[in-house]
This record gives sequence, C-alpha cells and structure tokens, in this order.
Amino acid sequence: MTNTGKPKKDNLIWANLVHLSYNMWSDIELPDINDGYYAAKPYLRFDDSLWNDILKQMVAAGMNMLVIDLGDGVKYESHPEIAVEGAWSIARLKQELDRAREMGLEPIPKLNFSTCHDTWMGPYARMVSTDTYYAVCRDLIAETISLFDKPRFFHLGMDEETYEHQRRYEYVVIRQHDLWWRDIYFLFEQVEKGGARPWIWSDYLWHHPELFLHKMPKSVVQSNWYYGEKFSDDLTGPKAYIDLEAHGYEQIPTGSNWTLPENFPSTVAFCKQHIAPERLLGFFQTSWKPTLEACRDRHEQAIEMVRQGRSKF
Repeated sequence: MTNTGKPKKDNLIWANLVHLSYNMWSDIELPDINDGYYAAKPYLRFDDSLWNDILKQMVAAGMNMLVIDLGDGVKYESHPEIAVEGAWSIARLKQELDRAREMGLEPIPKLNFSTCHDTWMGPYARMVSTDTYYAVCRDLIAETISLFDKPRFFHLGMDEETYEHQRRYEYVVIRQHDLWWRDIYFLFEQVEKGGARPWIWSDYLWHHPELFLHKMPKSVVQSNWYYGEKFSDDLTGPKAYIDLEAHGYEQIPTGSNWTLPENFPSTVAFCKQHIAPERLLGFFQTSWKPTLEACRDRHEQAIEMVRQGRSKF
C-alpha cells in the first residue's frame, strides 16, 4: 500500500555509521575481499583527520545522528582485555562524544553481537551463549550506556548470522531456533535496563518471516537494509520495508554506497512512499569502510548522498 501521509521532515533522524573499531568480520586474512580490510587486526585502524572531517561534513549535510561502532576500540573499565593497541581511553571517548553533541550530532553506540561480526569480542567470541559470555555482554552494554549518558538507542547489530556469511572463517558459530531468540531477548533486556531502546538490523526477517513477525517485539527499532539499484515489492530487501510497515514496526531504513552511490536517495524515495510518517523515524547511511584516509572518498561520497536524499524528502 502506498503511503500518502506527509512525513515530519524536521523530526527525522539522518544518521551515519562510523567505525571506531573495524574488527567485525573474518578471523583470517582474505585480501580479495573489502580491499584487504576484512580481517581483524590487533591494532586500531582509525585516522583522526578523517574522523574530524566526517563530523564537520555530516553537520554541513544536515545530518543529526552519529552511530559509532565501538567494538574493541575502547579501553572498557569492565573488560580492558579486549581493547586493541591504540584503543581510545574512556576520557577520549567522552571528549569526542561531548564534541559531537556540541556540533549538533546525537551519538549512539553500536556493538554488534552477531556471531558473524563479533571478532571484536576477542576470546569471548568463542564462548557464545555461555555464562561467561552473558556476563561480558551485560557488562559491556551497561558500561557503554553509562559512557554515552543513557543514549536514546543502542544498536546491537545481529545481522548475517548464517553459515553462508561465515563460510570462509576459521571458526564458525551459528545460533539457531530458540537459542537465537533467547540470546537476543537477553540483549534487549540489558539495553532496556539501562534506559535505552534496542535497535537492530532486520535481515533475520528475510529468512524467517513468520517467526520474526511473531516474536520480534514492536519496541525494537528496525533497520532493514538494501543496497541495490532496483526497488520493487517483489525483491527481498525492499519488500522487507513493506512487511515491517504492515506489521507496525518503527523503522530507520538503511542505505549504502557499498554497491552504488545512488542507493541512499533511492532508499529515501521508496520508504517515504511505503512507510507511514508516524513509524518512519529516519534514515541511516552506511559506507562500510574503516575510518582511514585511504577510504576518504567513500565516506565523503556517502555523506553527499545523504545530502541529496534529504533535499528530495
């Protein structure tokens, strides 16, 4: 069904994902994938010069939310053992969060607990669903919420937990059936205890639509993602936006210049048409590159695409 209501543009979220840590994929070197950035490293991959420019450019483009993928890029007081070389101190993180707020950017934490993207957890990535694992997740979520001064949202990731996505890893972990749900409910509970709202990627819906729509709480913010060129209701990615709307979920649709630059403006146009304004919280841009000068062009392009998307909303 086509939505004819008028979205409230002034209240919309225009978010950008920026990686402090980029240790979210493979545990081994795969130089043919993602320009050689795929494998986890024992040191921080992050250039301050690009970070500073990204914040300025986001503001200039009219963006208002900064989602930071923290991973092992912070020396957590609760678990300093997972921090990589060069990780930010607590003081540095708080300083950068304050600076973002002063610039008009709302900082939101992201820790991806999907077993496909949890290399940042170090030894605990091989203890999934154990008492030790739950204790570490509880500690990290609570500390992060405190560091961010009770953020409005907390992005938990939880995407791509399939064998297909891990087929080239040395160590493969896939939670299935009720275990996946028990663990994600546990993560939701920890976020809500801290006064934040859980936010996840929605691609579990693609493979388990009936189960997802039956068991996923409406309180959880949904970010379906689709990075392709064509938008129609018979394609899995775009159709998920429509299914989430039909079942009353609040959404922050996600675009990217991973495949082609124009995806984000196209995502804005499609979702504006198909999601009611009261459930369309905003939009989320993802370049999926580390915050390194070598990737500057991709980051700047991603922000420019948000500017174009906003101008047409």
